[in-house]
Amino acid sequence: MELPFNQNKLDKLLENEGIDFLLINDKNTAQYLLGGYKFFFFAQKDSIGISRYLPTIGYPKGKPEDAFYIGHMLELQQQEVEPLWINNIQNIQWNTQQAGEEAAKLISKLGYANKRIGIEFCNTPTDTFLMLQKLLPNAEFVDVLVLMQELRVIKTDHELELLKTASTNITNSMEKVMKSAKPGSSTKSIAQSLKEEETSLGMNFEYCLIAAGTSYNRTPSEKLFWNEGDILSLDSGANLEGYLGDLCRMAVMGEPTELMKDLLSQVRAINDAPRKVIRAGITGNDILEAANKELSKCDSSLDFKFVAHGMGMIQHEAPHLYDKGVIPYPAPYKEKSLEAGMVLSIETDLKYDGVGFVKLEDTVIVRENGYEAFGDNIRDWVCNNQT
Repeated sequence: MELPFNQNKLDKLLENEGIDFLLINDKNTAQYLLGGYKFFFFAQKDSIGISRYLPTIGYPKGKPEDAFYIGHMLELQQQEVEPLWINNIQNIQWNTQQAGEEAAKLISKLGYANKRIGIEFCNTPTDTFLMLQKLLPNAEFVDVLVLMQELRVIKTDHELELLKTASTNITNSMEKVMKSAKPGSSTKSIAQSLKEEETSLGMNFEYCLIAAGTSYNRTPSEKLFWNEGDILSLDSGANLEGYLGDLCRMAVMGEPTELMKDLLSQVRAINDAPRKVIRAGITGNDILEAANKELSKCDSSLDFKFVAHGMGMIQHEAPHLYDKGVIPYPAPYKEKSLEAGMVLSIETDLKYDGVGFVKLEDTVIVRENGYEAFGDNIRDWVCNNQT
């Protein structure tokens, strides 16, 4: 059976944790295990009636032929044109409690009612979990969120191509919007223009953090404006077939002052420093050391913020490099070697009174003997000369 994921790696990860059965109902993880399949009807929102749509995959360790999929009643037609690798497909569920009930029945039928079952705790609705506990009282449930991110930490060529296109589309859209916005435009209207540009390229827009002028507020608003002489920070995330591009670039309405040039130059130097060491075999500590070494050369009176994290289907997924960032979490790759095909987001920002919020965020891929950067254009000031 040809599977759209690395079965040997998954089985080994489950074996290492003593897990006999995997039960997945997160849309991102399900999409990964199904090779890109996502039910279009609930692609944006999954609420319906008084519950939610919950795609559910059951996978017995080492036995893909016994896997099952519990989907929605409307999914059959999509599966006719997008066949799944799973043989046992039950398109019968209308709510999260029923998904748990049907999964428990199938798990019992397969002989795993008394086994150790892996689920993603934060992605499992309470009524689903309560039903699993009720019908499988002798099962032991353990969290596999980190395990499932580790499964997909090394990206395939296809995944990297999606990330490359997503990143390039975002920076190209940013440049167009930065150069076309009129002086005095609200940050809400600029964010809307960016959304329209990204969606016109087939992207699914997710967010735009936007700061204009001396304000540090990055909320798109009709009360905040990009005026003549002001800087603009655009930090946007949009996905292509589930794979997220997330980059930040800077612009100025007019020409940058010498101070603006100096501030962005220092931010860029810090953000570029890890590129000197990135390659397969280094650790997260090596990346932090390179950034800190460059930071020590910069103006010590300035409060630079640096962070590096994994990227892929979600923000801050594996490899987890840093356990003291703005989103703290266990970081095994702080001391564990990175491998070719891992994707990193590297970002540095600075708040400077009288100038505003200055930031760069880049997407960098670990290669055997170096790195490759996606969407790596417009990393200097983009000038809007419509003043």
